[in-house]
Amino acid sequence: MRNFQGQFANKGGRNAPKMGEARNTKGTVLRVWNYMGYQKVALTFVIFLVFVTTLLGLLGPYLMGVIIDQYIVPKDLSGTARMCLLLIAIYGVTVLLTWLQTFVMVNVALKTIQKIRQDIFEKIQTLSLRFFDVRSQGDLMSRVTNDIDNLNQALTQSVVQIISSALTFIGVTIAMFALDWILAIVTLITVPIMFFVTKKLVTYSGKNFAKRQKDLGELNGFIEEAITGADVTTLYGKEKETVQNFNKINEQLRMSATKADTFSAFIFPSMNFINNLGMGLVIGTGSVMVLNGMTTVGVIAAFINYSRQFSRPLSQFATLMNTIQAAVAGGERVFEIMDEVPEIQNKKDACIVQNLQGHVALENVSFGYEENKTILKEVSLKAQPGETIALVGPTGSGKTTIINLLTRFYDIQQGQIHIDGKDIKDYDINSLRSKIGVVLQDTYLFAGTIMDNIRYGRLDASDDEVINAAKAASAHSFIKHLPNQYETKIASEGSNLSQGQKQLLAIARAILADADILILDEATSNIDTRTELQIQEGLNNLMKGRTSFVIAHRLKTIEKADQILVIKDGSILERGNHESLMEDRGFYFDLYTSQFKI
Repeated sequence: MRNFQGQFANKGGRNAPKMGEARNTKGTVLRVWNYMGYQKVALTFVIFLVFVTTLLGLLGPYLMGVIIDQYIVPKDLSGTARMCLLLIAIYGVTVLLTWLQTFVMVNVALKTIQKIRQDIFEKIQTLSLRFFDVRSQGDLMSRVTNDIDNLNQALTQSVVQIISSALTFIGVTIAMFALDWILAIVTLITVPIMFFVTKKLVTYSGKNFAKRQKDLGELNGFIEEAITGADVTTLYGKEKETVQNFNKINEQLRMSATKADTFSAFIFPSMNFINNLGMGLVIGTGSVMVLNGMTTVGVIAAFINYSRQFSRPLSQFATLMNTIQAAVAGGERVFEIMDEVPEIQNKKDACIVQNLQGHVALENVSFGYEENKTILKEVSLKAQPGETIALVGPTGSGKTTIINLLTRFYDIQQGQIHIDGKDIKDYDINSLRSKIGVVLQDTYLFAGTIMDNIRYGRLDASDDEVINAAKAASAHSFIKHLPNQYETKIASEGSNLSQGQKQLLAIARAILADADILILDEATSNIDTRTELQIQEGLNNLMKGRTSFVIAHRLKTIEKADQILVIKDGSILERGNHESLMEDRGFYFDLYTSQFKI
C-alpha cells in the first residue's frame, strides 16, 4: 500500500517515471529474434514448411490457367477431371502442411515467451528496493503479463505470415513476369500506392499503440492500489474520489486505444480498395490483350489469381501491423525492465559469508532515499558481538533506514559500514543477508500453509524444527487451535490471520533462520501486551549470543539493551544504557516517562 496515495496525487505511483515514450522498434525486434534463436531447429523446420506451402500455393493459379487453355477450351472432360483432382490434392497437402507449420510455430512462440517471462522475473528479483519505490506495482504486473501476452500473440500469428508473405510476394512476382511481362507491370503499378498508404497509417498508429500500452499499465497500477488500499478508501470515505480518478485514467486509456485502433482499422479497407483497383486494371488490360490475340483466357485467369496472391501479402502485412505494433510497444516495456541496472551489485571478488561474529560499525554514514534529501546525517555506532543495540526516536527519524543499510537494501552515499572488520560492500549480498535475521513491522505472508511460511526462514528445515521454532516464538499456542493446524492455508497476504498472529509467524521464521545478526523492527508492535510478555522470553533466547538491533516504540521492552541510541532528525542525539539515559533526563527520559502518563 506504499503507493496508494498515487490515487490522489501522482497517478501510477509516486515519482513514477514516464514509460513507453522512447521507441527502438528495430532493436526490440532483433532481441525477440535472438530469443527465438534458442529454437533454431524448430524455426528452420517452420521456414522449410513455409517455403514448401508457398511453392504449392504458386502452382494453383498456374494449373488453373493450364486447365482452361488446354482442357476446358478443347472440351477435354477427362483431362479436366484429372487436373482438377491434382489441383484438389495440391490444396489438400497445402492445408495439412499449413496446419503443421502453425502447430510448430505455436510451440516455438510459447517456448520463446516462456524464456522471456523467466528472464524478466529473474531480473526483477535482482533489482534493488529503490527501483520498486518509484514504480507502480500494477505497471510492473502489466509488463510481465499484458505486454508479454502481446508478444506471444505476435509471435504466434505474425512470424509465419511475414515469412510466407515475403516468399509469396517474390514467388508471385517471378511467376507473373514468366507468364506475361505486360500484365505483371500493370499489377505492380498499385504497389507504390500500397506502401505509401501503409507507411502513413502505420507510423501514426504506432505512436498510439505505445501510448495505449503505457496507459494500460497506469490503469493496472491504479486498480492494484485501489484493491490493496480498499480499507483505507472506505475508512476515509474516498470511494467517490477513487471512482472519479479511475474514470479519468480509464478515459485516457479509451482515447489512446481509440486512436490506435481507429487508424490501424483503416489499413485493411484501404488495402482492399487498392487490391480491387489493381485487379480491375489487370482484367481491363487483359481483355484488350485477349481481343488482340496477345494472350489467352487461361493466362488472364491465372493472373487474376496471382494478382490476389500478390496483393494478399501486402494486405496481411498491413493488417498484422496492429498486432506487431502492440507487440513492439509491449516488448520495449519488457526489455526496459531487463536493461535496468541493479543499483546494488556484488563486487567481482565478493566474499562469501560463512559465519558472522557480530562486530558492526557505522562510520560517519550519511544517506537519503532521494537526492538532496538527507535522512541520516553522519551517523556513527559500534556494536560488539552479542550486544543488543536499541534504536529509539520519533517516527521518521531514520531508525528503519539504518536497518535498511545494514541489510544493504540500499547503498550509502557517504561514510562506511563494516561487519566483522570488512566493508559491507565486500560481502556477497545473498550470503550476507542469509546471516542476518529480520523481523519487520509489516509482515508479508506468502500463499501456502503456515508450515511453508515458517519454513521460508530455512527451506531445508524439518517439520519438527519448524514446530520448535513456532513454540519458541509462542506461535504454537494459536496454531494448534486452527482447523488444520500447521497445514492451514493462508489467505491472500494472511488476511485470515490477525496482525499479531502474522507477527508471531514472522518471529518464528526468524528463529528458524538461526542467523548470526538479528534485526527486530518493532517486532512486537502488532502484539498485545499479554502476548508480548509470552514471547519476550523466546526473543531473549533468540537474541542471546547474537548482535541484535531492536527498533521499539514501547521503551519498556528495551530497558536491558546494552546500548540505546536516541535518533532524532537523522542524527544520534543521545547514547547509553537505560540507566544512564534516565539519569541524564534528556530526550530519552521525556520519551520514556511520556509512555506512562495517563
